[in-house]
Amino acid sequence: MQVEKHSGCKVNLLLNILGRRADGFHELETVMHPIPVFDRLTIIKEGEGIVLTCTNPGLPTDSRNLVYQAAAQFLATAQIDQGVRLHLEKHIPVSAGLGGGSANAATTLMAMNELFDAPLSSDQLHTLAASLGSDVPFFLQTRPALATGRGEHIRSLKPFPALHGAFFLLIHPGFGIPTAWAYQRLAHFPGALNGKPGRAQNLITLLDQAKLESAGAALYNSLEAPAFEKYPLLRLFQEFLLENGASGVLMSGSGSSTFALAGDKSKAENLRERFKSRFGNKNWLAVVPA
Repeated sequence: MQVEKHSGCKVNLLLNILGRRADGFHELETVMHPIPVFDRLTIIKEGEGIVLTCTNPGLPTDSRNLVYQAAAQFLATAQIDQGVRLHLEKHIPVSAGLGGGSANAATTLMAMNELFDAPLSSDQLHTLAASLGSDVPFFLQTRPALATGRGEHIRSLKPFPALHGAFFLLIHPGFGIPTAWAYQRLAHFPGALNGKPGRAQNLITLLDQAKLESAGAALYNSLEAPAFEKYPLLRLFQEFLLENGASGVLMSGSGSSTFALAGDKSKAENLRERFKSRFGNKNWLAVVPA
């Protein structure tokens, strides 16, 4: 028996850091939106232990991989001693701020639960997801969401009227930004490290009012401060996209992906072609519906 699942990704429409916590994590509020770009995960009951293969040779396939970790934690928690073979067909850029690895982990948990006839409850799956990473619980559901705490507290939201008919242009420049580095560098940017609470609810209100331009102007990411200092190219990307008609631009997560909002598909595709004319074909680009 085997299970096959698509594993998506996300952008952060807002990532507001509210300070460093006593446990070493950062308190935050973030508005996350699912993006229909997918990896594919296949899991088979087979043999003993865990065997993981991946189409991306740059990714580890042992206990350093979140898919492997998710499978191991699931089997241990469910007290299952049967082996599994997992294959990850990778399409989402790595270390991109799009949450591809976190989505892979969440998808593994859900697929394993299906494969073994649901031995774990939704609460148990959420606990496992939160232990694997702050973004992982978001991918146990499929809607936009407000995430708080260190990111593990998820409140699903209805689709945003402002994004009805809109499209995202996603851009990955071919290099990643380590999440740990980005958060460590925040200490040099006090304003970004200690953000003002309430930005998330303000953005949600604008998105619910069907005001794409107003919502676009309210996009915010605290982690742009350290990222732009080290990688000024990302700021140039955003300036160009705004000058050429984007309704809003932002770096997603800890980067390095940038996204632009456009009112419809033709505008997004035109923006993509202008971007390629200016910056060449070396960047990974995708136009996807919101």
